[in-house]
Amino acid sequence: MTNLAPLTPSQLNTLASTVLTLQTQAQDQHSKRPFAALLVAPDNATTLSTSNSLSHVRHAESEVARNAADNYDWKYLSGCTLVSTWEPCAMCAGTIYWAHIGRLVYLASEKTLQGVIGSGNAENLTMDLPCREVFGRGQGVVEVIGPVVEGGWEERVVEDSRRYWDVHGTGV
Repeated sequence: MTNLAPLTPSQLNTLASTVLTLQTQAQDQHSKRPFAALLVAPDNATTLSTSNSLSHVRHAESEVARNAADNYDWKYLSGCTLVSTWEPCAMCAGTIYWAHIGRLVYLASEKTLQGVIGSGNAENLTMDLPCREVFGRGQGVVEVIGPVVEGGWEERVVEDSRRYWDVHGTGV
């Protein structure tokens, strides 16, 4: 059972802007792939943790979820929200689930990501397995909001991400 505070449109826009800024900085300042995630406290405002994609197996969402599981109580995490620029893959969704994080917000879908990078891209072999399906197989509940198309957030994530994929190839 979760103890989630409602997420207002203003809070959602602030969180979306923050995580997209992290993705942009990951590319521009750290030469990282365009994926970012953050964890916010039950007040929907206090940032507890952030991460970029560190490698092909150390994705932003799984790094944030693992860190959270190591540092916070399960009941507390059930009131927290993980915000990601992209829909978490099956591995990351599983990690979010096992960390007992109560809510996930993602700005752009994995289907959209595959459209950006193309099929067969060794840099990012997307799986056609929506996070809602992964969560739906569990006994716990993770509230999911996404993709966030209102406010143009999905489009903004795609635009920012294309800067990376245009340089590093799309596999098509």
